Amino acid sequence: MPEKIARSLAVALAAHQASTASHRVGDGTPEFALAANEGHHLNIGPGELCLTEWAAAGLELPDLPAMRQYRLERTVAKLREFGYGGAVLFDPMNIRYVTDTTNMQLWVMHNGARYCYVSADGYVIVWDYAGCEFFSGHSHVVDEVRPATGSTYFLAGPRYAEIARRWADEIVSVVGEHQRGNRRLAVDQCHQLGYEALAAAGIEVGYGVEVMELARVIKSVDEIKAMRCATHACEATMGEMRAALTPGMTEREVWAMLHEGNIRRAGEWIETQILSSGPRTNPWMQEASARVIEEGDMVAYDTDLVGAYGMMCDISRSFIAGGTKPTKHQANLHSMALDVLAHNTELLTPGRTLRELTFDALLPDVDRYRHYSCQFHGVGQCDEYPEVYVPRAWDDWGYDAVLEPGMVLTVESFIGDRRGGEGVKFENQVLVTEDGPELMTPSTLEL
Repeated sequence: MPEKIARSLAVALAAHQASTASHRVGDGTPEFALAANEGHHLNIGPGELCLTEWAAAGLELPDLPAMRQYRLERTVAKLREFGYGGAVLFDPMNIRYVTDTTNMQLWVMHNGARYCYVSADGYVIVWDYAGCEFFSGHSHVVDEVRPATGSTYFLAGPRYAEIARRWADEIVSVVGEHQRGNRRLAVDQCHQLGYEALAAAGIEVGYGVEVMELARVIKSVDEIKAMRCATHACEATMGEMRAALTPGMTEREVWAMLHEGNIRRAGEWIETQILSSGPRTNPWMQEASARVIEEGDMVAYDTDLVGAYGMMCDISRSFIAGGTKPTKHQANLHSMALDVLAHNTELLTPGRTLRELTFDALLPDVDRYRHYSCQFHGVGQCDEYPEVYVPRAWDDWGYDAVLEPGMVLTVESFIGDRRGGEGVKFENQVLVTEDGPELMTPSTLEL
């Protein structure tokens, strides 16, 4: 751990223990104390299955307090770089990044019942769903927990405008207390009335998504350790799924095995339902269905899952059901897809620009073959900045930046003949290092 982060972490832990325990007292009962401490799911840890498999693979566990401190310091640095006094964050991914706390991650994505504030001085407040203060009990970076004020119609009904103003009044008070006269506030996403109320109070609201995407783009040593553990768990589940698949199963029955294995190995959720077979593999992006998989079918999928430690595992594989030999068409697509994957992986070196990636990447004839929507994209807690499109999309969508060590990107490869037939999909996660690209997802690419 760098000396600066180690010093900051020691100071933060001491201050946390000395002055902020009271905000998690809750109702003062032993049950609450248990939920906030040794009973907290992140304190219990990933479980014996994961620990045994990771130890056998020689993987190191992340130092979670160090990872939390690194993420807070990255966020604070970006707030200062953009001239903000603080940020209000509703996106559960951003809350997790700043605080390493979770609560009903998918539900709060559309219910606005959980959010946090971080000042440019590093003061952190979590507003949580009523009675859930204990969900921050494990994280030393959280200074204060308050009950959330949700103004969605489900929560507030016809009083939404009144409650939105109440929410804004509290945020304005926090800005006044912690931002030392700086009225610039980054917000990642918010209800319309909240934006209006903040503006009416003289708050200059900025685009918090930019701040957070750029903070998250460079991973720490411990984030990489966490991702290695998560991808190993994901690939172990993928192996079980592939071994168990037999012709006669439906696509949904196969897809359910990925969900089961992800949860069993300390994962959290899956963002999509992309698994298809036979003729449904081309065009790509079709969701798992009741179609019965037949002998000799191509089966292709994209994990798109949030795994252990809240880290994304974005891996695609294709294989033939029943273990039969590939047809000439299948073998040709497979060979082309592997060529794309191999060539484009080698481009992920420090100093290379996104424009260079766009135009130097291998891409089969787009008039003859369908391809994926992008050639590369960032990955961390989920799909993240940057995204690298195909050359013909540069004028409409392209933007430039430079690859740096500590970035993690996926390399996308889909080949589907526009004249018909099946398609093949592969995707790997790759770490950009000083010495070049490092594959993080080594599971087999064989059909």
